[in-house]
Amino acid sequence: MHLFHEPPWYRQLAGRIVVLLPLKAVGTTLFMTLFFWAYFAVLHHPLLPVTVMPLTAIDRWVPVSASAFPVYASLWVYASLPVALLRELRPMLVFGLWMAAMCLLCLAIFWLLPTGVPPAGIDWRLYPEMAIIKDVDTGGNACPSLHVASAVFAARWLQWILRGVGAPRLVLGLNWLHCLAILWSTLATRQHVALDVATGAAVGLLFGWLALRHARRLAPVP
Repeated sequence: MHLFHEPPWYRQLAGRIVVLLPLKAVGTTLFMTLFFWAYFAVLHHPLLPVTVMPLTAIDRWVPVSASAFPVYASLWVYASLPVALLRELRPMLVFGLWMAAMCLLCLAIFWLLPTGVPPAGIDWRLYPEMAIIKDVDTGGNACPSLHVASAVFAARWLQWILRGVGAPRLVLGLNWLHCLAILWSTLATRQHVALDVATGAAVGLLFGWLALRHARRLAPVP
């Protein structure tokens, strides 16, 4: 009798990437295109005057760092990984629907109760790596941080997927470490303040839990 053995976890993940690859690529591209259109529309046309978020001791403790920019920008790859690593259509749709619901909630808050970060008092010419986000994303749409919420949402899904393929604890820990690094980067780039990060993390945890509960009912194994 021959027993079937699953391939190593990393080979399982590599094999999943090519499953429904055209659909994943097109769906992710459309989602991000629509999201950025809505995000900047709300950013430039809020319903009410913008409220400046207060600083806390945490904001003063975290210094500005040029090395934070690539970590901050890595979110767009990180948040796309769960869909890339899923092998069935229904969990992909659940991920997309709950991510869309989370984004819509935050965009509604940004429009109805617009917030922004206080002036950092920094000469950004000293940090040319951050010039792009400072010119394009003007420090509005602050609370809750949708950047943080998306990172936490993705981290929960990646944890489920990694456990499903038997990834070692080190890899599971690195997943959360990357998520925490993204949270740090939002402060170190002065795109958000600590209160934005805390509320964004709470939103990501809530929607991640709701989405995974939905996904597990449809497909217990990711």
